[in-house]
Amino acid sequence: MAQILVRKLNEDVVTRLKAKARAKGKSLEQEARDILTAAATNSREEFARWAAALRAKQPMHTTSAAELIREDRNR
Repeated sequence: MAQILVRKLNEDVVTRLKAKARAKGKSLEQEARDILTAAATNSREEFARWAAALRAKQPMHTTSAAELIREDRNR
């Protein structure tokens, strides 16, 4: 397992994370692990939004390849 060290973390953030962890019956370390894991995991919904945005940027071709080849040959 890998380890990370987060420097210069605001003391207020640590206090709030400790409170969240305590409310869930977890350690601060486990709460931080859970938050980081969730942040690093792409959900299906996120992927679907990304894919839809990518599709929206692409031009829609309704012409078949055969028609395009025929048109090119006729030039």
